[in-house]
Amino acid sequence: MATMTVWKLDSATGAEEASKTLQELQKEQLITIYDAATVSWSASASKPKTKQLHHLAAGGAFGGGFWGLLFGMIFFVPLLGAAIGAATGAVAGSLSDVGIDDDFIRKTQDKVVPGTSALFLLTSDAVLDRIEERFAGSHFELIHTNPSNEQEKALRDVFEDSQAG
Repeated sequence: MATMTVWKLDSATGAEEASKTLQELQKEQLITIYDAATVSWSASASKPKTKQLHHLAAGGAFGGGFWGLLFGMIFFVPLLGAAIGAATGAVAGSLSDVGIDDDFIRKTQDKVVPGTSALFLLTSDAVLDRIEERFAGSHFELIHTNPSNEQEKALRDVFEDSQAG
């Protein structure tokens, strides 16, 4: 079963550095990364920069539409106005069924602020003690959702439907 996690890091470059470490761990077969994306928010910027890490998995588990929609809901929808918000309402309702609800979005908005970054991951088979060793001394906060197999399939379906529309 895949696990979706969000790591908040205390610097604008922290997510990129953490993703490099995780890529090394994947090469050592200590974690399987299906898909990932970063959010970097410089202290002087009015909004964050987002980036899907395409090279981690062939084609990505969800594709760019997943990350675009999720980041839009977390960081940009309030800026886009009611029309966009209404259009994403149905998708947002579906996401709450798979653990991405208003509380998840609010927590992420509250924690990922200027001067920080976040790493969003879809992973499995993590050898946690070895991963912890590699991140010893790092400063991060883990916001975690762990969908069931059924929820994971529903999550994929939600984003495949959103890309088709």
